[in-house]
Amino acid sequence: MSLPPGFLDELRSRVSMAQVAGRKLIWDMRKSQQGKGDMWAPCPFHQEKTASFHVDDRKGYYYCFGCHAKGDAISFVRETENVGFMEAVEILAAEAGMPMPARDPQAAAKADRRTQLSEVAEQAVQFFRLNLKTAAAAEARAYLVRRGLSEQAQARWEIGFAPDGWQHLWDHLRGKGVAEDLILDAGLAKPSRKEGGRPYDVFRNRIMFPIRDARGRAIAFGGRAMDPEDGAKYLNSPETELFDKSRVLFNHARARETAGKSSPLIVAEGYMDVIALSEAGFAGAVAPLGTAVTEPQLELLWRISPEPVFALDGDRAGLQAGQRVVDLALPLITAGKSMRFCILPEKQDPDDVIRAGGAEAMVALLDQAKPMVELLWQRETAGKVFDSPERKAALGKALRQAVAKITDPTIKQHYGQEIKTRLDALFGYGPSKGRSGPAGPWRKRGQEGPTQTTRSSALVTADREDLLQESVILATLCAHPGLIAEFESDLLDHRFGTEAFARMAARLASMMPDPDAPEISLEGTSCAQTLEAILSERHVTISPSLRPGCDPEVARMTVAEGFAKLAARTGWQREMEDAIEDFASVADEDLTWRLGQAAEAREAAGRISQTDTTEYDIADNGARISRDERNALDNLLNGISFAKGRSNGG
Repeated sequence: MSLPPGFLDELRSRVSMAQVAGRKLIWDMRKSQQGKGDMWAPCPFHQEKTASFHVDDRKGYYYCFGCHAKGDAISFVRETENVGFMEAVEILAAEAGMPMPARDPQAAAKADRRTQLSEVAEQAVQFFRLNLKTAAAAEARAYLVRRGLSEQAQARWEIGFAPDGWQHLWDHLRGKGVAEDLILDAGLAKPSRKEGGRPYDVFRNRIMFPIRDARGRAIAFGGRAMDPEDGAKYLNSPETELFDKSRVLFNHARARETAGKSSPLIVAEGYMDVIALSEAGFAGAVAPLGTAVTEPQLELLWRISPEPVFALDGDRAGLQAGQRVVDLALPLITAGKSMRFCILPEKQDPDDVIRAGGAEAMVALLDQAKPMVELLWQRETAGKVFDSPERKAALGKALRQAVAKITDPTIKQHYGQEIKTRLDALFGYGPSKGRSGPAGPWRKRGQEGPTQTTRSSALVTADREDLLQESVILATLCAHPGLIAEFESDLLDHRFGTEAFARMAARLASMMPDPDAPEISLEGTSCAQTLEAILSERHVTISPSLRPGCDPEVARMTVAEGFAKLAARTGWQREMEDAIEDFASVADEDLTWRLGQAAEAREAAGRISQTDTTEYDIADNGARISRDERNALDNLLNGISFAKGRSNGG
């Protein structure tokens, strides 16, 4: 459904952010100023004891200074209640007494059709439930009892039975007046291939598990064959208007209500695993539907929990399944979007673990869940011998190629550091093999510390350049607050050179200033002194981005170029520092590759700097002068004659 212009603005103006958040939070009244709409509470999105979650009721926004979660009332409802955007809008509109806009006729017809199909699926749920109680389902009931499912558990999961035969469900639904096209389109029957033949049931002689969507509506079924000779042990409904198995999770609706609150989000292999986990107290359990996990399913999982735990069989197939998930997830992970892997004992599923050792045994395994990097490392190293430079270089290359898939720069940096640490340990490049301790390799040569040459080296002077660049960036953003939203991620991801700069960057990122304001005010904060000190620097005051009437595009380019320079220099410095350290112990193919990467990063930084000098000349006093302005002034002066008694040109 599309919303008319102005609807969301009107909704936000009618809804109190503090009231919406107050349903989930306990305000810290010592820190809050209710009269000003300035409210503080412990964050609902991460574990903490102090109140770092801030709500500005007048502006209608929230921000957490701990985990950096931020948004408005709509996003708060989405995140805390695990609902979609339109569902959150409907919830808030109902609270505000605002009627939802009329639906588009075509969209309404499609939604009505989906509702009809879901109602047919609900009738099928009841049909299968009734058939589980018949004599024909005796073997199915015995199987469920052997799996530890009581009648109460069977009722909770609405487990049923599809009798053996070609048209049992078809005849039942047709007898209830359900149209043929609805039965077919709901995926419950298929047309006959025989001329004049009647449609036949999709599910026959199977234990039936209803599949429901995130809102709890029946949309499909999964059936377990009772005949061991059946070609498909488990069979899902075919794809329909309601059901796309790549975008659905079994037990989604129940899991999103509990996962992250009282239970971890566990991703199991199949229906029975989910049911066994839930019955043992792990209510936040879900499963993909008979296929490898897909990207849409990962996004669904992350909407429920920032770090779902995949329960994998301990055999080769289970580990390979986990590694496929890692490959899928690497380009998508960010801070707050990751996963862990619980490796089960070989030939055991969650039900086996719980039967043998109770819920405590499952808890113990979940507590030992491994991070993604562990599976990545295990895939490239397990069972392999690295007894030659070529094999070592091949390992480094494979790991770098995997890390290169990561798009989040901060996550990529941490993965790179973790891989480097593991490689050092595996190849014996640690202190015991010749690498020095904190004093550095020069101490072994009799030096007492860095020489004057070292102090003036590029690695050291780059720090000063970084601080100069950072001060221009911060001052520019204060003078042009409309740019803060665009560069928010850079402010949070970049490691500023001083604690004062880091605090100021975090403060700017947390603010939601008026884009039309001429500048931002930091009065009453510790950042005010930092800004005052920055503005007293000569190189800052002469920056084009801080001149009166500066074009916002010039300011934007200044900040973008500044962050680009910092990123290029940071990559170069980090690789050079690592290379210098490694030269003290070993030189191999991996080191050669890293030096090449360092050179490329250095060249990138140089290209950026070169671009800068083509636009400005440097005066004798160190100030930057626009080359265009200087040329214009020179042309003007050259055109003026100072001869006595003559006018210019005359």
